[in-house]
Amino acid sequence: MSTLNPKTTQRDFFGATGASIITVLLPLVVLGLYLCSNEQYHLVGVNLDVSKIVEIFDDVFIANWRNIFLNATCWKVYSVWFFSLAVLDLIVPGYWKQGVELRDGTRLWYLINGKELSLALFAILGARSYVYGGLRLPELTFLYDNFLPLMVTSWEFAHSLATLCYIFSFVPSFKPNGTGTNERILATGGKSGNPIFDWFIGRELNPRIGYWDIKLYCELRPGMLLWFLLNLACLQIQYLKLGYVTNSMILVNLLQAFYIFDGVLNEEGCLTMIDITSDGFGFMLAFGDLCWVPFSYSLQARYLSLVEVNLPVWAVVGIVSVMTLGFWIFKSSNNQKSKFRQGKLPDMNSIQTDRGTKLLVDGWWGMAQHINYFGDILMALSWCLPTGFNTPLTYFYVIYFSCLLLHRQTRDEEKCSKKYGKYWKQYEKEVPWKIIPYIY
Repeated sequence: MSTLNPKTTQRDFFGATGASIITVLLPLVVLGLYLCSNEQYHLVGVNLDVSKIVEIFDDVFIANWRNIFLNATCWKVYSVWFFSLAVLDLIVPGYWKQGVELRDGTRLWYLINGKELSLALFAILGARSYVYGGLRLPELTFLYDNFLPLMVTSWEFAHSLATLCYIFSFVPSFKPNGTGTNERILATGGKSGNPIFDWFIGRELNPRIGYWDIKLYCELRPGMLLWFLLNLACLQIQYLKLGYVTNSMILVNLLQAFYIFDGVLNEEGCLTMIDITSDGFGFMLAFGDLCWVPFSYSLQARYLSLVEVNLPVWAVVGIVSVMTLGFWIFKSSNNQKSKFRQGKLPDMNSIQTDRGTKLLVDGWWGMAQHINYFGDILMALSWCLPTGFNTPLTYFYVIYFSCLLLHRQTRDEEKCSKKYGKYWKQYEKEVPWKIIPYIY
């Protein structure tokens, strides 16, 4: 047995059975969201018109399945989008940063150029808008008109990418100087020996082509930026329909764009996230990054392109306040922990463990074990509130995201309990609240 890559003993998501169910279920959820909010039908209240959805499903999938699942144009467009961004990711100037230390004692290098890449994207959008006279960009029209086939294409692309990464995880990696081969570093949860589970969860920790890190790229580039463009496409179609843009649509676009580009501009912070440091890159992350994020997170903008919602001033102020509060909690708590780990806040109370690390029990982190998750939930809520209260559909994101964070919290708690033992019990006594102080 490899000492570098020990065999996985504990499988998340109930192993291969759970992985198989999720692989089928998640694309169906994204499809279901589309069927409940499209040009032919949108859900109002909780009265789901099943017969109408079945009718749309028959018209769309039965009659046009070839155009949806074998759409050469969408494949070309999506491939150009994915690989053009990849080329820009490698050639746009930035600075180099090392990631966390890996199990073999090495550190990977990453080119950090989110700021420069974002400026390039805005410059291109600005130039195209100038050429076409404002909100009449053909690229955005194409995105809106081909939402469904593009969604399916991204799902197919994620399948293909996950499969290629799984296959190449068995191929020995070569040393940069060409003197021999190295054993690839696998994810601790991705070496179960079951091909279905390992393909789903991700076998290799950091699949790369040269310095191009596939996992970090997919985390921040094609899906996140496509989400931004899909929102713009919905804004443009509303403008073309109504002759103006509602304040609710502007709010959704601005608040979500702020979140998107905060992530892209601060990509260095992702280098210490669990997705990058611990999780393998398989179908779960590939689908989540490339399909789930852009095509489910843009639901609010898509709904508002179909339903006109004009908000009173007090509602706009309230929603912005919720977003601001959430972002403040999220950002300042993460910054506080980062500075503490760097030794810049030596006076903060903490618990010294026998592993040489400290558990912070002061400041934000004395309020709740995952106080940053509370900020995340408030931000998610602020994106849903502009749609009003006509339907629970547009609140899917905050419900789903809260469940996701609850799962992460329990998963992290289990790992930390095993890792720190008695020190974790002491930590729980000093910081009893999990996410929301005095509530949970």
